[in-house]
Amino acid sequence: MEFVQIEAARQGYSPSDIAGKTLTVAELRELLDQYPDDMPVILSHDNGYTYGGIGYNDVTDGYYADENEDSYGEGEE
Repeated sequence: MEFVQIEAARQGYSPSDIAGKTLTVAELRELLDQYPDDMPVILSHDNGYTYGGIGYNDVTDGYYADENEDSYGEGEE
């Protein structure tokens, strides 16, 4: 079976640790454009020790208030 494999790596303890180290939506779309539309996408964890998939409910909007923002993304807490 052929599939698109995404290596899921742990790179931080908060979303702000990953900023600048991950693809943007546009970059991910461009990367995936090289694969057939019907090819499965599979996440590889721990160097292929376990695997997972991505479902519609797994893709959501996220927000993380860093230490300089309140929960609404404004000013000091």
